[in-house]
Amino acid sequence: MSTLKIAIQKSGRLNEDSIQILKDAGISIDNGIDQLKAEASNFPLEVLYLRNSDIPQYLIDGVVDIAIVGDNLLVEKGNDIEVIQKLGFSKCKVSVAVPKAFDYKSVQDLNGMRIATSYPKTVLDFFNSKGVTVDIHQISGSVEIAPNIGLADAIVDIVSSGSTLFKNNLKEVEVIFKSEAVLAVSPKVTPESQKIIDTLKFRIESVLRARKSKYILMNVPNNKIEAVGKILPVLRSLTVLPLAQEGWSSVHSVIDKDTFWDVIDQLKEAGAEGILVCPIEKMVL
Repeated sequence: MSTLKIAIQKSGRLNEDSIQILKDAGISIDNGIDQLKAEASNFPLEVLYLRNSDIPQYLIDGVVDIAIVGDNLLVEKGNDIEVIQKLGFSKCKVSVAVPKAFDYKSVQDLNGMRIATSYPKTVLDFFNSKGVTVDIHQISGSVEIAPNIGLADAIVDIVSSGSTLFKNNLKEVEVIFKSEAVLAVSPKVTPESQKIIDTLKFRIESVLRARKSKYILMNVPNNKIEAVGKILPVLRSLTVLPLAQEGWSSVHSVIDKDTFWDVIDQLKEAGAEGILVCPIEKMVL
């Protein structure tokens, strides 16, 4: 069997989250400090730790088969690269920001102005779509300082919490698009490697489902089970087990963690008692 090559960012939060999702998918990676390449001990996978901005080209050239990368980079450098799974972490926005004193009303206010960015293609496509002409100044890092030193009138950069903008006396005025980490595939992947990718994707999907769900069990009077069942989203059917106390059953199901408290309130009103909620490690459908 061939070995699948996957690229991930060599440092930072995206690196940590990427390693974690592979670990949660049951893949053990033997990597040391400052190691740029590592093999999995229990899965046909080799990890290459690369500079984030270089990953799209490695995919295009077929140097790696797949990658965990922010889709903001694919918009900028790899529009033809297929995304097979959104991963739900490293979420951010690619946004336009201007000095706080700028009396901004619309994107037309930036016509003819200087925009500092690490994403020249994204910026050009966005402003062209608005019929606005801008002068792009490409910067590889510390974009947010550009207006303060007179290099640019505005910036386009990644925004997460907005704290960096605040510290540099900037305000977000336009969101170009929202980004998150994705699993992307090289256009040159071989059929043999594709089989391994399918297995890896299946594992990751199971992990992502588990992260979004909670296992719930409760005691319910038998005459209230139907009402409780209408509240609970279920995979196929409720699990109902009789309790030692006559007329009562233990009801088990899975709920979405984002709607957890709303569902709990409804269950209590419907007659459920002794509600327990547990994390789910994996969820295979």
